[in-house]
Amino acid sequence: MKGALALCVGINSMSRSLSPVFRPVPAVSPQTLDLSNNQLSEIPAALADCPKLKEIHFQGNKLRDKRLEKMVHGCQTKSILEYLRVGGRGGGKGRAKAEGADKEESRKKKRERRPKREGGEEGELEAVHRLLLRVLHVSENPAPLVVCMHPEVRDVRPFIVGAVVRGMDLHAANALKRFLAAQTKLHEDLCEKRTAATLATHDLKAVRGPLLYGVRPPQDLKIIPLGRREVKAKDLVRQLQLEAEEQRKQKKRQNVSGLHRYLHLLDGKDNYPCLVDADGDVISFPPITNSEKTKIKKSTSDLFLEVTSATSLQICKEAMDALILKMAELNKYTLENKEEELLSDPEADPVSGQFPDSQTNCSTKKDGASPLVVEQVRVVDPDGSLRVVYPSKTDLDFTAAHITVIR
Repeated sequence: MKGALALCVGINSMSRSLSPVFRPVPAVSPQTLDLSNNQLSEIPAALADCPKLKEIHFQGNKLRDKRLEKMVHGCQTKSILEYLRVGGRGGGKGRAKAEGADKEESRKKKRERRPKREGGEEGELEAVHRLLLRVLHVSENPAPLVVCMHPEVRDVRPFIVGAVVRGMDLHAANALKRFLAAQTKLHEDLCEKRTAATLATHDLKAVRGPLLYGVRPPQDLKIIPLGRREVKAKDLVRQLQLEAEEQRKQKKRQNVSGLHRYLHLLDGKDNYPCLVDADGDVISFPPITNSEKTKIKKSTSDLFLEVTSATSLQICKEAMDALILKMAELNKYTLENKEEELLSDPEADPVSGQFPDSQTNCSTKKDGASPLVVEQVRVVDPDGSLRVVYPSKTDLDFTAAHITVIR
């Protein structure tokens, strides 16, 4: 049967070597191959070399490669063939086949060592696929982060919420890229191109609290923008405006793009909003940029998140909910695919030379889930009166069945 499949020609002749249940497609339609509901245990990688094959069906077969078995039920033919082409975990040749078999065997041993949960295999499978978020209340935190809100900011950008998230794994090959792409998408969609709200993420190790959310005149506000040198806010805005105009002329567009689209949100403002740390450094200049001082790196595992808005407190909370949910999903994806990621990126982070927190990773694998800890952050007035705390009891109220929030 393997030889017939590897030839990828004469589908009628191939059907003679398969089970009687096989429903061959007519020879006049070689672009479709139906091998569903047979007794196949693996799919030869040679099938990926059929140039005209556009549609394949392998549902109903008990394949040894469990990942491939999932793919045949939910992925497009192109993805399945590409998986076979690079070797897969049970249908490849040579080194790719050996590596795939070794990985599957390693995972099998880990599953056998993992303690059984109540409810048997079904309950264990459900636990593996669940996203876990643990909320650490201010009263449980020996050193909670606090944001003090200056009264003058109410006339400029009056709404802010913050949160600390611990346990992210951004070290794998594309984890950081996925995380930044997720923020961009949230800015474009939920935050309505930053006009409704602006997200900012910081490396918690570089943040010194308490933080002050206030305003400064454009000529007095200094920041080291991401990827730039220290500059005054008025000069940065002017520089960005010139860049935007030059870009528009070069590309012969009517409208500007990228970061330059948000500059108009500061039009007519005598003061600019900013978030300042205990060292007196501006770490955020919403809605324009964060500081290079607190830039997220591949070695970052604990983050401080902020969402600001000139529109409403509710949109800040909704954007923060969406960001944390996306972080949990990305973290779970990264940890599930970590072995594959590390094969392509075995080096330590080139900036820090450090590896991710092994303790966090070990506990994650042991539990079979990807728990993140979300610490409450309070926003207070100068006299200490509470303005908002996030997450409150009504925040992170997800209805999705795959998410569990432990409070």
